[in-house]
Amino acid sequence: MSVPDKYKQLGTFHKYYTGESVAPVLTLVIGGNHEASNYMWELYHGGWLAPNIYFLGHAGCVQVDGIRIAGASGIWGDKDFRQGHWEKVPYDRSAIRSIYHIREYNIRRLSLLSHVPAPLTVFLSHDWPQSIAYHGDIPDLLRRKKFFRADIESGKLGSPPLWGLLKTVRPEWWFAAHLHVRFQALVRHQEQEAVEVPEVKIANPDEIVIDDEEDFDDDSGVKEEEKSALAASAGTEQAVVDENAQVVPPEHLGAAETRFLALDKCLPRRQFLEVVEIPTPAAYATTSTPHTPRLTYDPEWLAITRAFHAYLSTTRMQPIYPEEAEARGLIKDAEEWIRKNVRNVEKEGETGKLVGEEGIRDVTDCQKFVMTAPGPGSEGNRNLQREYPFSVLTFNPLRFLHSTLFGSFVHPQFLGGHDEQVHY
Repeated sequence: MSVPDKYKQLGTFHKYYTGESVAPVLTLVIGGNHEASNYMWELYHGGWLAPNIYFLGHAGCVQVDGIRIAGASGIWGDKDFRQGHWEKVPYDRSAIRSIYHIREYNIRRLSLLSHVPAPLTVFLSHDWPQSIAYHGDIPDLLRRKKFFRADIESGKLGSPPLWGLLKTVRPEWWFAAHLHVRFQALVRHQEQEAVEVPEVKIANPDEIVIDDEEDFDDDSGVKEEEKSALAASAGTEQAVVDENAQVVPPEHLGAAETRFLALDKCLPRRQFLEVVEIPTPAAYATTSTPHTPRLTYDPEWLAITRAFHAYLSTTRMQPIYPEEAEARGLIKDAEEWIRKNVRNVEKEGETGKLVGEEGIRDVTDCQKFVMTAPGPGSEGNRNLQREYPFSVLTFNPLRFLHSTLFGSFVHPQFLGGHDEQVHY
């Protein structure tokens, strides 16, 4: 985990992992920059981190009672953006920080999400989209986070590719965190060209950076008279963001406006929790008593995942991506394969109907939580080592089930820290 030494103490997540505690509601998770990256890499395409806690993967899209929810893990790191996932365990000082930097591979995949047959309702990210501050109350933001001023002015506050992604997929809601402050904004897409940001260059991918990325709540001074000037500057600076050119325009436009909400860190008297009501699609609406939400795969995302698996790199070199027309053709082919080959298994032993007949498949049909390592306090217990054989190979069966169901995926060989690959 990439975190300063003073924070390296065992928290409470292991209680959910071992079953001592259970999340009271279905919880969807994305990764940030202070996570157990090795565990999340085991579930690259998504899976159960613990009972009732589902990880969307490094990038992913699922449906909950018909509501489409997509997400992107990690934060912006310009030097790693165009690289493959080269990191191998055990992570060295460089790898433990680069592994959580979002890759162009995932931005491209997410940018191909359309709004047919269902709209993209919710998008989750840890990082903020780059110029989102211009669409909210900047003076109020600076009053609470004075040291944001320089980064807002220079265009360094937030992630450039996430801003391009927001403008491309246009979800109804975008939720984020990372900057330890509650902030809301409204992006009206027909007016978005009026709000522009400074140029952000992508650095040399071979450059070595040795400074630490830490989350600080530092408040340095900013003059009151500068607040209004900064707010007024929104819409006056020229936008040149290289990553925007890498995002594929959707075939179908999304929402006319996107409501953005970032929340604070989980501490007493901080604004870290909020309830937002989102209507359930009519096909899933019910007047009965509360029920367990139905978590299902998103057919379009499965097709995108299958179509792009050949471009998933586990070295620093990233294969050349297909042009937009070719990419969409690959996705259509993958959609057809899924309709003809993937089945909804309703009961054990049944063949089930094809996805092409019913259109969707429950996640629990093929992914169920399995502990791959014992909980804390069990180190060195040989009986437990026999009970959890997956931990010997750092292998997660959820990854295997996902890859056997939806096609061949490539994952790094964890043992030995070399560049061999395992194909499932």
